[in-house]
Amino acid sequence: MSSSNCAHPFDSAQAHITMGGGGKVPYPKHVWSPAGGWYAQPANWKANTAVLGVVFGGIVGAIFMLSARLEHRDKMPEPGRFFPSRYWSKQIIEHERKQKELQEKGQGA
Repeated sequence: MSSSNCAHPFDSAQAHITMGGGGKVPYPKHVWSPAGGWYAQPANWKANTAVLGVVFGGIVGAIFMLSARLEHRDKMPEPGRFFPSRYWSKQIIEHERKQKELQEKGQGA
């Protein structure tokens, strides 16, 4: 068999077929969009992303601090049990400090 009768596309003379849907579609250059318009890839996208991340982190941190400050508990967690807000809740920290002082006074007497 000769190789000229092969039907495989990469064995023919047109071995380098451009694929991918063609080039960019022509679009009006005068159109502005807050999202950047067609084919937007601003040169400073990394800096913009970093700034947005810092702003977002600051907002989340402020909300967390406000929530921790306003947190109120009627029932305190059991001693020795894992309780995440034990590390930042002033009310729980004060309660555990008083409990520790009472235990020390009870053992010292």
